[in-house]
Order: sequence, then C-alpha cells, then structure tokens
Amino acid sequence: MLAAIITLQTQENASQNLIIQRPPSGLSLQGRISIPGDKSISHRALMLGAIAEGETEIQGLLLGEDPRSTAHCFQALGAEISELNTQLVRVKGIGLGNFQEPMDVLNAGNSGTTIRLMLGLLASHPGRFFTVTGDDSLRSRPMSRVVKPLQQMSAEIWGRNSNTLAPLAVQGQALKPIHYHSPIASAQVKSCILLAGLNTEGKTTVTEPALSRDHSERMLKAFGAELSIDPETNSVTVTGNAKLYGQKVVVPGDISSAAFWLVAGSIVPGSELVVENVGVNPTRTGILEALAMMGADIQLENQREVAGEPVADVRVRSSQLKSCTIAGDIIPRLIDEIPILAVAATFAQGTTIIRDAAELRVKESDRITVMAQQLNKMGAKVTELPDGMEIVGGTALVGAEVDSHTDHRIGMSLAIAALNASGTTTIHRAEAAAISYPNFTSTLKEVCR
Repeated sequence: MLAAIITLQTQENASQNLIIQRPPSGLSLQGRISIPGDKSISHRALMLGAIAEGETEIQGLLLGEDPRSTAHCFQALGAEISELNTQLVRVKGIGLGNFQEPMDVLNAGNSGTTIRLMLGLLASHPGRFFTVTGDDSLRSRPMSRVVKPLQQMSAEIWGRNSNTLAPLAVQGQALKPIHYHSPIASAQVKSCILLAGLNTEGKTTVTEPALSRDHSERMLKAFGAELSIDPETNSVTVTGNAKLYGQKVVVPGDISSAAFWLVAGSIVPGSELVVENVGVNPTRTGILEALAMMGADIQLENQREVAGEPVADVRVRSSQLKSCTIAGDIIPRLIDEIPILAVAATFAQGTTIIRDAAELRVKESDRITVMAQQLNKMGAKVTELPDGMEIVGGTALVGAEVDSHTDHRIGMSLAIAALNASGTTTIHRAEAAAISYPNFTSTLKEVCR
C-alpha cells in the first residue's frame, strides 16, 4: 500500500496550499500522536498568570498564533512573559488591578478568546484607557455578547456598529456586580464577566442555559479566587477584590486538536491511532459522546488527573460509522468540533442532523456555510440549516480545489476528508492551521501509511 503524497506549497502572497494525493490502493493511518496543548487552557494560564502576584510556570503551552496574541497583549499591559515554548513559560504577574496603559493598540489577532476575556479585565481597571482590535476576521465577529453585560456592570466601551464590533475603546471604571443570565451557553461570555468580577466589589454571578466549558472556573480556584458553583442552575459566582497567586500549570493536549485524528482514525479503513495526553474535561468531551453515538471504536486509556484537569490517552480504530442527530445540551461541549464531525457524517451510513449550532455562523468563518460549500465541492451531500447541517452519508468523495477561508478548523477538517477522497485535493490558505495546530501537516505525513 502506497502512502499518500502530501505537499505544502507556499504561494507568492505567502499563503499556502496543502495538496493531498490519495493513492488508488488507499491508505491507512498508524501511530502514536502528540497533540498541541489545549488552546483554552493556554489562554487562561497566560492571563491569570499576568494578573496574579508572583510567578506562574506553564508547561505544555500551545505555541499557536492565538496564545501568542494573548501573550503580546498582556506583555503590553505590564506582565513579564518569557519566550514561549512547550517546555516552560514563566509569567511574572503584576497583581490584579495593576494594568499599565499600553503605548499602542492591543491586537488580539484572530483570537476571539483573547479579546473577549481581556475586555472583562480592561473594563474593571478604573482611570485607565485601552483600545483593542484584531485581524479582518475578528473585526467582523460580534462583541455585543460581552459588551452588553459589561455595560450592565457600568463599563464604558465604544466601538463600531453601535459598540458591537472591534476596534473597541475601553475607559476603565469601578464596576458594580451583577447577576447575568446569559442567553447563550458560552465560556467566553461567562469568563469575561467572571474576570471583570474579580476586580469588582461584591459578588458577580453568571447563569447559563446549558453548561459551557469550565476551564476558567477550575483555574480561578487554583489561583486562589473565591468561587462558588451551582450545577443545578448552571451558575457560577465569583467574589470580588480577589487576590490571585502564581501557580504551576500543566497544559493537557487539546481535545479539539485530537478530534481530527479521532475522526481520521474512524473513517480511514485499517487505521489505528493513539492520541496521547488528551484533556478529557467533561465540559469538552461532547466529541467523544457524538462519535460514540455514531459507532466509533474509541477507548480511553491511562486515565489520570494533571493539575486539576482529567487527562487520558485515546485509542481509535477504524469502524463503519452510522448517522445520528447532534443537538441540544451537547452542542456547547463540541461546538468547535462540528466541522470535523461534518466530515465524519459524510462517511456514515444514513443522514446525520446537526442542530442548535447557530453559533457556528459567527466563528472565524461562517462554519455552516463554508463546510457545506467545501464538502459539496468534493461530492458530499450537505444541506445548510439555519442552525446546523443535514448530511447524507455514504457518497464517495473526490479530490477537488477547496479553501479554508482562513479558518483553521475548516482547513484541517478538509484535509481529513481528503484522506478518503479519490484523486488529489488542494486546500487553499492551509496556513490557517497554525492558529491552533502548527505541526498539523507534519503529523499528517507521519501517520499516513
């Protein structure tokens, strides 16, 4: 059996094309995979380290573009952050409430987590002025979901389109605590308000319609914040005037990055992969539940706890997937994995329905429209729904010219689809993968047999 021919070509404009040529005899995937550190945890470790007293040591930090944006922003606000690497990053914090006014605009790049969480901290620094922006994609993504609750706390924030789009200007204020009933289950919204509440007199509470990922709560407790959680109402309360203290943080592997290999190992015949050191926080394991519903052969091995986060090695073997419906409370726990789940669904027997995922339309791209368009170019049968997709499985895919739309999860999902498509697939603007998975292409080459 010949291996796939995988080539990364750099264009004159510095964008990259990922070309995947599947051999006529097919291929299989074999090996053990180490994945990048969890992006959500990496962001939060840098942020809390920056506002803590003393030094924070971070092992396993994700070296993607998004955490680099967070590091640059918090360096501009006064924190000392050593050179970023996976072995050890040191953050010398400045203490809560001690941000300096930066000399330039804070640039969050492509990172929604950076800008939304940071806004909560900036707004709660009285007497200081900040301006935040991002790249073209981030400047088109909605900020009202965090601006409105912050304004309820007396924040002063101005921006484009009635204060809903970046660039945003923030005049720090002495905020007041609120009980915010979020209309959506969003860890970014919840975390933004909790971070604002850290430097606010009294107790600040966020209640969600469903449970979103809880990395902020776990890490805030570890750094010394006074936090209470009511699981019956999906509510979290933080007590203000907090003091945080530097910690040692070990970042587990990102289950969102593992998801590409779990689907690849499931759909490519004769495959067996082990993904090592995967964070299996229950608020993030919707991808495992969805694949289980589809009949995937996945096992958790060597389960353990590292720095307060559950971790396991995940073994996947190829299997015949079946269709299912993915909707409801599971969606917040797999929202980032829906593009690769759409790929899994194209190889499943029957029709898969994904609903309640309108949030996908305001990610790095409109992931509903883009995934439907790009997979259909390859011969799939994907129909857009207002809040999801209907995917008829079992249609053979063929190589095609497709585009990531500068969305890292789109680009990598299309690469996995190409492994099971006849002929040659070219993925334009494949460099987007570096946002969360800089070594994606080299790992892809290693596991193809």
